[in-house]
Amino acid sequence: MLPLDRLRELLRELDDPDPEHREMPRNYDVPAARQRFRRFADALEGRFGPSVSAGMGQDSSFLGAASVPAEATGTGRPLWVLISNFGPFVTAGTGRRWGLPGCEEGLDDEFVTWLDELCTELGCVYVPIALLMEPYDGPTHLGDDEAGEALLAALAAASSADEEEEEEEDDLPLAWYDRYFQYM
Repeated sequence: MLPLDRLRELLRELDDPDPEHREMPRNYDVPAARQRFRRFADALEGRFGPSVSAGMGQDSSFLGAASVPAEATGTGRPLWVLISNFGPFVTAGTGRRWGLPGCEEGLDDEFVTWLDELCTELGCVYVPIALLMEPYDGPTHLGDDEAGEALLAALAAASSADEEEEEEEDDLPLAWYDRYFQYM
């Protein structure tokens, strides 16, 4: 894995403040990115079996997500891997609460090493969740806009999460995770 200081540099280098490039970088090669995502999903299925599910993101700064049910991970916790449109950065966590503190609990070193090697093979960069949880201080405006507020309201209305969890999520400051692995 790259040193954390180098990963921070890469996060900053690829952060384009142009509103037209919040979801994906300039000159984004969509077919190549989709092929890379498919190779990630295939590798996860090869490791964990056919219960792996994968899908593309939409209106987001991540390309796609793959998830492994708890029964297949051997840890008792579901596993997820997200691939950003930027870099492309890759991150992983456990549980159902993507991008929240503690979502990296249960990731073992052997899996992280495997994922990092896969990233290197596919020309990607693994970024640990702990680094992505650092406060976002880049140039891109990530605040809510009217469309974002409407989307968040619709998601909140459809969510079955209890009010305490929603309040906890609302209190969190913007993080680098929000820049590269979040809905826009």
